[in-house]
Amino acid sequence: MTDLASLLDHSLAAIATAPDLEALEALRVGLLGKKGEISLLMKGLGEMGPDERKAFGQQVNGLRDDVTAALDARKAVLASAALDARLAKETIDITLTVRPEGEGRVHPISQTIDEIVAIFGQMGFAVAEGPDIEDDFHNFTALNFPPDHPARQMHDTFFLPEQSDGTRRLLRTHTSPVQVRTMLSQKPPIRVIIPGRTYRCDSDMTHTPMFHQVEGLVIDEATHMGHLKGCLIEFVRSFFEIDDVPVRFRPSFFPFTEPSAEVDIGCSRKDGELKIGAGADWLEILGCGMVHPNVLKNCGTDPERYQGFAFGMGIERIAMLKYGIPDLRTFFDSDLRWLKHYGFLPLDVPTLAGGLAR
Repeated sequence: MTDLASLLDHSLAAIATAPDLEALEALRVGLLGKKGEISLLMKGLGEMGPDERKAFGQQVNGLRDDVTAALDARKAVLASAALDARLAKETIDITLTVRPEGEGRVHPISQTIDEIVAIFGQMGFAVAEGPDIEDDFHNFTALNFPPDHPARQMHDTFFLPEQSDGTRRLLRTHTSPVQVRTMLSQKPPIRVIIPGRTYRCDSDMTHTPMFHQVEGLVIDEATHMGHLKGCLIEFVRSFFEIDDVPVRFRPSFFPFTEPSAEVDIGCSRKDGELKIGAGADWLEILGCGMVHPNVLKNCGTDPERYQGFAFGMGIERIAMLKYGIPDLRTFFDSDLRWLKHYGFLPLDVPTLAGGLAR
């Protein structure tokens, strides 16, 4: 008994003064390893009588438990100290000026959003934002999606687990829910653009599960289709910085607008090269229309008094067209070489007066 108590005291003292994790591991092996002091004590149990064996075995097990607990506690202390030392050693002084060779770049998505905001900001639009996680009302019902619309099904939408009340929240499939939230929280006149992330169950060379959209919304008493066309024509020509880019509006269908239209811009595909501007071909870039009266009614706005227009476009798509980026997937590869090639200088803030992209 005295030998066990002495061994325990000696072991605890050695563990408490172990200077580092390597020394602590050596102690563990010396005490609890296959040939460790405590492990060897168990080998003598076979030579003892039943009662003596039981008592001695309990004492050795208690000794092992005490030593194991002390080892674990000391290991936690030393691991924490080692981590603190490493963090202190690897600290970066962020107050230092940026070295020229380490200059960062603005991602094309961020640059394109800034350009869109600059253009529509000149037209009097404010920026609105909303949550990425939405409910069925804001994402579908308020926007006049019928109950059996394909977009509600699992193959298009990321649904979250069912809640206690039986409803399911979802990752927004478009930025249109922010239009609903804006109309519910503000009284007309309303003039906002809504850039943000959206999510759909779709992934291939031209689609990603997460992508960016920007939508616009105007609600007042006098807005009509002519205002919508003028607004978007001005945007297209400002964004692509081509004064005479042809623009056409084709009839289309969206649940939340009536009438609805797709917007095409002129382009040329001569010799396999896509060039925006006057040409023999057309390229679809966005959808738009007059806000459906049912949407106005669902959002608490009188459709007999107010009307307005809405539009939406994919930010990656127009960025690829403007900056000649051939593959959608490269936007999300986190390749610094790609970013250095397609990125923008941080202090070159887009303005219509100074130029959108320099």
